[in-house]
This record gives sequence, C-alpha cells and structure tokens, in this order.
Amino acid sequence: MRNRILAVAAVAAAITVPAVAAQAQTVGVVRGGPPVAVEDDEGIAIEQRPAFREYIVRERVPNYTVPDRVVVGTVLPDAGVTYYDVPQRFGATPYRYTVVNGETVLVEPRSRRIVQVVE
Repeated sequence: MRNRILAVAAVAAAITVPAVAAQAQTVGVVRGGPPVAVEDDEGIAIEQRPAFREYIVRERVPNYTVPDRVVVGTVLPDAGVTYYDVPQRFGATPYRYTVVNGETVLVEPRSRRIVQVVE
C-alpha cells in the first residue's frame, strides 16, 4: 500500500512540474511559424504602454484590417500595411509598430511577424 501511494505521488509530481513550468513561460500563438517571445527590454515596457497608446492616437496611425486574429506569431501581409519606427522615448527596440484590427502591435520588420500586442 505504501509503495502504491509513493508511486501515485511520484506520477502526480511528474505531471505537475512541467505544467507549472509551462505557465511561467512567455509564449505566443503559433500562426504560420514558430512562436516568438519578446524580451521585456525589447518590447514596449508595461509602464510605457499607456503613453505609447496615447502617442498612437495623437499620431493618427491608420488601422489596417486583416482577416486573421491579431496574436503573437501572426505574419502580416507584405503589401498594404505600413510599419513605423518606435520613438526612442519608448525604449530602443529592433521592431516596428502598426495598428491592425484596432490593436497596436510590434512587428519584426523582416518577417512581418507580430512579436507583441501592446495592451
């Protein structure tokens, strides 16, 4: 009986550890390629997001409509979408931004893959 309890406990621990580790990771939805995770120092920092959204409204950045959901990992079309440089005051980043389906997104310029949805 004791061996059975230990075996059940070991199985439960083996199942729980990967699930907890997976919850702690930053992942994107896969759509057309591997998921992309943005390091905190490369995207728009949480404390900068309200000011960045205000900047987008002030600049009257046009909204583009695409049929797919706007999620990390989605590749945007190469025609019909304009990508803009992120101003230095929001942090140095290798990415560009645009507004798609009403969502402000950071995009890796060469692949046009969404790397951050700025919420």
